[in-house]
Amino acid sequence: MQTLRVLFVGGPMYDPLYTRLKEFEDAHNIKVEIVATLIHPELNRTIAREFSEGTADYDLISTHTKYAPSQMQWLTPVDDVWSIDELSKFNPMTLELARINGELYGIPRNLDVKLLHYRSDMISTPPRTWEELYELAVALRKEDFYGFVFPGKESGLFGHFFELTAMAGGNLFPNPELPEPDATTEASKWAITLLKNLYTRAAPPQTPDWHYDEVAQCFREGLAAMSTDWPGGFYTYEDPKLSKIVGKYDLSMYPQGVAGRKVYSSSHTFAIPVTVKDRAAAVELLRFLTSRESQAFEARFGTLPARQDSLEDAESECEPGTLQSRRWSLLEETSKFALLPPKHKNYPFVEDVIWQNVRQALIGNIDVDQALENINKEGSAAARGES
Repeated sequence: MQTLRVLFVGGPMYDPLYTRLKEFEDAHNIKVEIVATLIHPELNRTIAREFSEGTADYDLISTHTKYAPSQMQWLTPVDDVWSIDELSKFNPMTLELARINGELYGIPRNLDVKLLHYRSDMISTPPRTWEELYELAVALRKEDFYGFVFPGKESGLFGHFFELTAMAGGNLFPNPELPEPDATTEASKWAITLLKNLYTRAAPPQTPDWHYDEVAQCFREGLAAMSTDWPGGFYTYEDPKLSKIVGKYDLSMYPQGVAGRKVYSSSHTFAIPVTVKDRAAAVELLRFLTSRESQAFEARFGTLPARQDSLEDAESECEPGTLQSRRWSLLEETSKFALLPPKHKNYPFVEDVIWQNVRQALIGNIDVDQALENINKEGSAAARGES
């Protein structure tokens, strides 16, 4: 039996889809060997290391629209195997995100936009502004209970800083050709100061070591009043075996800043790497994983699918007036405020510079002004490939 070797992003938001692979194997008489499912930062490091060293041996991999430009030399375009009619089923934004220099280097799996999660048994009206959120988070902070939880490292921390800067009226990446950050602005200073204050006065002491999954778990365990999260983990909040807050929480759109509402956003994709051995078989697996049925399956767990027809299927299954039904409306409305990072091969190195300096400011190793100066200086070097 033929075998396809795959490397996928892993975690509660992504793993349910892979239970469908048995159906593909039976239908095509092809075995799918999942070499690993890794959290996103580890996935990126693994791809960079193995492909750079020439040890990669995969037929299909997970990637992401903001990281794919840095991986382009290891990916193959897929425009030639998708018809215009097939692509018309996808959200145009996700397709544009998946294109690099006009070519499609992956097929979109989802559109990620975050919602505010809050304890409805403690909060009657969700905060309208980030100032209101801060005041409420501090007021609700008690011993072993936190007002607001958020990721304190890597992409999660970067994302909060990025979107808060934009909501304060700043433009972190003003150069459309090169992702050189401009962080020495009042908007970025407000953003990093707010995050530092939330950490010291409202969040868990473990925050600098937490990624998305730990943050979500803290909220599900009933240890926090507010959080933000991507759509894909929704089922974990609704499962009594995984969540202590079933029926005790609600969802709303993000609070606003003085410049309105901006929500950090991108799209996960599946891509065929240059190491593929049987491209036709890999294309069939790619079609299966991004089919209407597969994306509707993921949507039942919470994911906002890239395919419009899959979204319609998921919406049609919801009882009107339920949290599940309102949630789709909130996600579709939130997508109008999507804040997209730059597309550039050096972007991931710039993102690393930014979150590492924001994190150093959070834990008090450097002050806010120094962090912002470092972001500009080190980020500019990273953008130009000088670091």
